[in-house]
Amino acid sequence: VRQRGMTKPVVTAEQAAREIHASPGRSALVFGPERSGLETGVVALARSILTVPVNPEFGSLNLAQAVILCAYEWSKASCLALPKGEEQLPPAPQEELEGLIGHFEALLEPKNYFWPASRAEANRRTLRNVLTRPGWNHLEVRTLRGLLSFLEREPRKGD
Repeated sequence: VRQRGMTKPVVTAEQAAREIHASPGRSALVFGPERSGLETGVVALARSILTVPVNPEFGSLNLAQAVILCAYEWSKASCLALPKGEEQLPPAPQEELEGLIGHFEALLEPKNYFWPASRAEANRRTLRNVLTRPGWNHLEVRTLRGLLSFLEREPRKGD
């Protein structure tokens, strides 16, 4: 896994397949070009990084090999998925997560949270990583947005 200044969970194809089958919402695997892999901006949008342990003598898989391996693990996991103990809400859509991130940034920017300027991009990336970890559902995102709205409003009499 290429270091990109981000902290994301790294999972195997088998683990990813299990998580996809256990998730009530839609999921996607994103593959990059064989030569360079995914761009950092695309990886920043991902919730985890899938890696395939390979023989160090060969170093990597080509795109077709990576896709077929993931497809195989996904098809194999369909019979391995455990039944859910309790009803889970589907994961929040990416648009909702983007709105949450934008809300946080809009609140933090005027307070100079992203300072010094040399660390601003890394701090934004870390915030994005925290807020896009797997598992946030629609209700949780709405709750956080409500909390942020409460914090940004002017205090009312009696508050």
